[in-house]
Amino acid sequence: QVLLVESGGGLVEAGGSLRLSCAATGRTFSRYNLGWFRQAPGKEREFVATISWSGGRTYYADSVKGRFAISRDNAKNMVYLQMNGLKPEDTAVYYCAADLAFSYRSDDYDYWGQGTQVTVSS
Repeated sequence: QVLLVESGGGLVEAGGSLRLSCAATGRTFSRYNLGWFRQAPGKEREFVATISWSGGRTYYADSVKGRFAISRDNAKNMVYLQMNGLKPEDTAVYYCAADLAFSYRSDDYDYWGQGTQVTVSS
Protein backbone atom coordinates (compact mmCIF):
# COMPACT_ATOMS: atom_id res chain seq x y z
CA GLN A 1 0.00 0.00 0.00
CA VAL A 2 2.91 2.37 0.69
CA LEU A 3 6.20 2.53 -1.21
CA LEU A 4 8.99 4.53 0.43
CA VAL A 5 12.23 5.73 -1.17
CA GLU A 6 14.89 7.59 0.83
CA SER A 7 17.43 10.04 -0.53
CA GLY A 8 19.83 12.70 0.70
CA GLY A 9 22.46 10.59 2.39
CA GLY A 10 26.14 11.12 1.85
CA LEU A 11 29.46 11.99 3.43
CA VAL A 12 29.68 14.97 5.75
CA GLU A 13 32.20 16.28 8.26
CA ALA A 14 31.45 16.28 11.96
CA GLY A 15 29.38 19.29 12.89
CA GLY A 16 27.81 19.48 9.46
CA SER A 17 24.24 19.03 8.33
CA LEU A 18 22.23 16.84 6.01
CA ARG A 19 18.57 16.64 5.12
CA LEU A 20 17.16 13.24 4.33
CA SER A 21 14.04 12.93 2.24
CA CYS A 22 11.60 10.08 1.86
CA ALA A 23 9.16 10.00 -1.02
CA ALA A 24 6.05 7.91 -0.58
CA THR A 25 3.41 6.57 -2.89
CA GLY A 26 0.00 5.54 -1.69
CA ARG A 27 -3.43 7.10 -1.77
CA THR A 28 -3.76 6.95 2.02
CA PHE A 29 -0.35 8.41 2.79
CA SER A 30 -1.74 11.07 5.11
CA ARG A 31 -3.22 8.39 7.39
CA TYR A 32 0.20 7.00 8.25
CA ASN A 33 2.53 7.86 11.03
CA LEU A 34 6.09 8.10 9.72
CA GLY A 35 9.35 7.23 11.38
CA TRP A 36 13.07 7.34 10.82
CA PHE A 37 15.33 4.55 12.00
CA ARG A 38 19.01 3.85 11.55
CA GLN A 39 21.34 0.89 11.66
CA ALA A 40 25.09 1.05 12.12
CA PRO A 41 27.40 -1.86 11.28
CA GLY A 42 27.23 -4.54 13.94
CA LYS A 43 24.32 -2.91 15.73
CA GLU A 44 20.57 -3.40 15.81
CA ARG A 45 18.26 -1.02 14.06
CA GLU A 46 17.40 1.85 16.37
CA PHE A 47 14.69 4.45 16.54
CA VAL A 48 15.50 8.03 15.54
CA ALA A 49 12.27 10.01 15.22
CA THR A 50 8.59 9.70 14.41
CA ILE A 51 5.78 12.04 13.41
CA SER A 52 2.03 11.59 13.56
CA TRP A 53 -0.21 11.65 10.50
CA SER A 54 -1.22 15.23 11.19
CA GLY A 55 2.28 16.38 12.02
CA GLY A 56 1.06 17.51 15.41
CA ARG A 57 3.06 15.03 17.44
CA THR A 58 6.74 14.18 17.22
CA TYR A 59 9.01 12.00 19.29
CA TYR A 60 12.79 11.72 19.21
CA ALA A 61 15.45 9.43 20.52
CA ASP A 62 17.48 11.04 23.28
CA SER A 63 20.63 10.69 21.20
CA VAL A 64 19.34 13.04 18.50
CA LYS A 65 16.99 15.31 20.42
CA GLY A 66 17.84 18.94 19.80
CA ARG A 67 19.90 18.11 16.72
CA PHE A 68 17.48 16.36 14.39
CA ALA A 69 14.02 17.45 13.26
CA ILE A 70 11.39 15.38 11.52
CA SER A 71 8.74 16.96 9.33
CA ARG A 72 6.25 15.94 6.69
CA ASP A 73 4.41 17.42 3.75
CA ASN A 74 1.28 15.43 3.07
CA ALA A 75 0.51 17.37 -0.09
CA LYS A 76 3.80 16.14 -1.54
CA ASN A 77 3.78 12.71 0.11
CA MET A 78 7.15 13.48 1.67
CA VAL A 79 8.79 13.09 5.05
CA TYR A 80 12.10 14.72 5.98
CA LEU A 81 14.80 14.40 8.57
CA GLN A 82 16.90 17.50 9.08
CA MET A 83 20.14 16.53 10.78
CA ASN A 84 22.32 19.21 12.32
CA GLY A 85 25.44 18.98 14.42
CA LEU A 86 26.26 15.57 13.02
CA LYS A 87 28.60 13.32 14.94
CA PRO A 88 30.63 10.31 13.81
CA GLU A 89 28.35 8.11 15.90
CA ASP A 90 25.46 9.16 13.65
CA THR A 91 27.02 7.13 10.84
CA ALA A 92 24.49 4.53 9.76
CA VAL A 93 22.04 3.51 7.10
CA TYR A 94 18.89 5.55 7.62
CA TYR A 95 15.46 4.13 6.87
CA CYS A 96 12.07 5.73 6.70
CA ALA A 97 9.04 3.72 7.69
CA ALA A 98 5.27 4.05 7.81
CA ASP A 99 2.55 2.61 9.98
CA LEU A 100 -0.91 3.42 11.26
CA ALA A 101 0.43 3.42 14.82
CA PHE A 102 2.37 6.24 16.45
CA SER A 103 5.33 4.34 17.81
CA TYR A 104 9.06 4.30 18.43
CA ARG A 105 9.32 0.52 17.98
CA SER A 106 10.53 -0.80 14.65
CA ASP A 107 8.36 -3.89 15.00
CA ASP A 108 5.26 -1.69 14.82
CA TYR A 109 6.07 -0.42 11.33
CA ASP A 110 4.73 -2.26 8.31
CA TYR A 111 6.35 -0.37 5.43
CA TRP A 112 10.03 0.40 4.96
CA GLY A 113 12.27 2.14 2.48
CA GLN A 114 15.52 0.70 1.19
CA GLY A 115 17.73 3.00 3.24
CA THR A 116 20.26 5.73 2.54
CA GLN A 117 23.83 5.81 3.84
CA VAL A 118 24.97 8.64 6.09
CA THR A 119 28.67 8.81 6.90
CA VAL A 120 30.06 11.43 9.28
CA SER A 121 33.82 11.89 9.34
CA SER A 122 35.71 13.09 12.40
